[in-house]
Amino acid sequence: MVSDKKKFIHSLIFPTLFLLVIWTVKITEIITDISFAGYGVYPLKAKGLIGILLAPLIHGNLNHILANTTPIFVLMTAVFYFYSRVAYKVFFISYIVSGFWVWVSARPAYHIGASGLVYAFAAFIVVTGIIKNNKNLMALSLAILFIYGSMIWGILPNEPHISWESHLMGMISGILLALYYKNEPLSWIHKIHVFKFKEYNNGNYLKISDLVEVNYEFKEKKRDA
Repeated sequence: MVSDKKKFIHSLIFPTLFLLVIWTVKITEIITDISFAGYGVYPLKAKGLIGILLAPLIHGNLNHILANTTPIFVLMTAVFYFYSRVAYKVFFISYIVSGFWVWVSARPAYHIGASGLVYAFAAFIVVTGIIKNNKNLMALSLAILFIYGSMIWGILPNEPHISWESHLMGMISGILLALYYKNEPLSWIHKIHVFKFKEYNNGNYLKISDLVEVNYEFKEKKRDA
């Protein structure tokens, strides 16, 4: 089994690569003095469809990308560590679905930035922690609520220059994914197979034909550290 240390290191790889990409995009904009904002999501326009793929990689200014960097790293790492079985699915589905919903329903303007993913990850972690009813995941959910709970105001149209639609769609996608994957086994809990054999003929060898009743059970057991 993979040690906790190796698993933690592995959970850092994808978030780090994603941050490297968005920072490369921003540095390229600064060096070339070219804005890529025109490649964002523009609702209900064919030219805005490309934004579903590119908008999360583009940020308006340094303050924008700095505001997203830490929560992206923290929340995405948490998803990949605690929910590694579905982490890539959660990332790519929330990435595409929230972007498409913005294209369908948002205001006529260019929507850019990875904050929709931040809301998706936060919602997924909090809701899944509640559904799983696991003390470790509940503690994680409470920590996320304590640190990022104020983000809830970001889904309201308070500031015209902020894409609250991206925040809202990201949060909805995170909640729906948490509900969809509610029965997915946790990667740090493994299942041991327990066979119970009842009443079989006495003999030197146990044969399938000797069995009168077989109970096959699953028992959950936390993996040793």
